[in-house]
Amino acid sequence: MRDGSGLTCAAGGLTIDPWRGVETAVITHGHSDHARRGSGLYIATEASAPILRHRLGREIRLRTVDYGEPIDFGPVRVSLHPAGHLLGSAQVRVEHRDEVWVVTGDYKRDPDPTCAPFEVVTCDVLISECTFGLPIYRWPDARLEFDEVNAWWRACREMGRTAVLSVYSLGKAQRVLASVDACIGPIGVHGAVDPLCRVYREAGVKLPEWVKVSPDSAKQLKGCGLVLAPPSALGTAWVKRLAPVSAAAASGWMRVRGRRRREGLDRGFVISDHADWPGLLRTFEETGARRIGLTHGSTGSLERYLRGIGKEAFSIDTRYVGEGGDEIEAKGEGGLNEVVS
Repeated sequence: MRDGSGLTCAAGGLTIDPWRGVETAVITHGHSDHARRGSGLYIATEASAPILRHRLGREIRLRTVDYGEPIDFGPVRVSLHPAGHLLGSAQVRVEHRDEVWVVTGDYKRDPDPTCAPFEVVTCDVLISECTFGLPIYRWPDARLEFDEVNAWWRACREMGRTAVLSVYSLGKAQRVLASVDACIGPIGVHGAVDPLCRVYREAGVKLPEWVKVSPDSAKQLKGCGLVLAPPSALGTAWVKRLAPVSAAAASGWMRVRGRRRREGLDRGFVISDHADWPGLLRTFEETGARRIGLTHGSTGSLERYLRGIGKEAFSIDTRYVGEGGDEIEAKGEGGLNEVVS
């Protein structure tokens, strides 16, 4: 049903990650390009509930389920399964008339101490994000990248500089916080990052101590601390209170030569919360899907590749591109409208 609201299952009367308010919205995770205001009922995982209430308002009508717990919408059975993207993130399994579709939302295959690992869900049709759907995007071992982050932080401290790391406020920030060596020095976070870290801690995720950056706490961070801030904070007056600083970013986009230089960064660390090229191809094979729909990224190139190796693939337009979901970019006026039924 092409109504401009999103990926719709007409038989069940539900829409997955709708772009505008609908009667029933199934939400894969809390990033702003997947969870939007205005729907009558939200269906999401129990773990994502505090994130959605923080971002959409405590008054939203929200029904939560555990991973794997089925919900019936008339003839349609829906269940949510771990996506490995961030706390509470889910893939949506939709079963109708002996056919199974899976919508991945955003996902990654690498281990992450802050969320449940990705679960392979077999299906007939897979709708997959492909933010990094080009062969150049191959992630190094995340443990080695975090070793590099620690080494950079230590070097900054020796030079009397504050290490300011650009990270998305939801998901990436908490993953970095849980993975760096907190013994190196104090850790500070931007005001947009702080409440989400508290949500993670209240959910039982083990995180080291941090302080919210303020005029007072900036004094104890200057020249020795690691500060996590959203990309939009770099280059603003907010950073000046921490000067002198060394600026870096943790992102899959750092895999592209020249990106760090164009953004005026001293360092770039290839740490992504999305599947890389090998991870995408591995997922397509392991799910056993006979048809693969592609969205959010390099859809055309990956579609041509899959067709070239004999796979049935198709692209689905989306309004948004980007890695983080908090700093999204408009892309045309089209809609992600496919019938899941």
